[in-house]
Amino acid sequence: MTARRRRQIAWGLRGAALVASLAYLPGWHASRSGGLVVVEHWLNRPRLLIGAAVVLIVVSLVVELEFRSRFSQIGCAVLLAPLVIAGVPVLELSLVFSGHGGREDRFVSPNRPDRVLTVTNIAFSIDPIYQVELETGSGWSARHWSLGTWNTRGGDFVRIDWSGPDRVTVTGRTSLTVFDVLPDGSLSEPRVLPEQPGPGTDS
Repeated sequence: MTARRRRQIAWGLRGAALVASLAYLPGWHASRSGGLVVVEHWLNRPRLLIGAAVVLIVVSLVVELEFRSRFSQIGCAVLLAPLVIAGVPVLELSLVFSGHGGREDRFVSPNRPDRVLTVTNIAFSIDPIYQVELETGSGWSARHWSLGTWNTRGGDFVRIDWSGPDRVTVTGRTSLTVFDVLPDGSLSEPRVLPEQPGPGTDS
């Protein structure tokens, strides 16, 4: 392979690395509250996209080198093998979990099927940490709005419910956090209320 051909391949790999890096930017932006659900789901994958960009840059640097001896060829293989071995499980985990630590529970509004509460365990541990979001709309226009992250260990989270046509209530051990869903699908500022004792509960 000529030096010119190696340079062409190397710059092609660097171009692909740039595309992977740029593809992550809209995914990162969509991961914020109010972002598009579809864009966030497919492009908010830093381990996959940024990792691929790094691997492509390394391979492009190696391609530009000329390996004439068998010793240099073996050295190149030793350098690239760990990247491939480490990259495969990272790719699989990224595709399986889509950036989440565990399963996702979905609660559809009884009045609006285009409004869905999602509760996702984002902890890779025994004690759950729940990321609670509201998805509004459908298809490519669907957006997600954050209600916060709730820790069950030392935190104040018991359950989440649709407490009205346009109201969501997070029930804790000592308080209630209420969100109103605005006409555009976004959320109001939370209101924290003391939890009301149930029937038969001593005051």
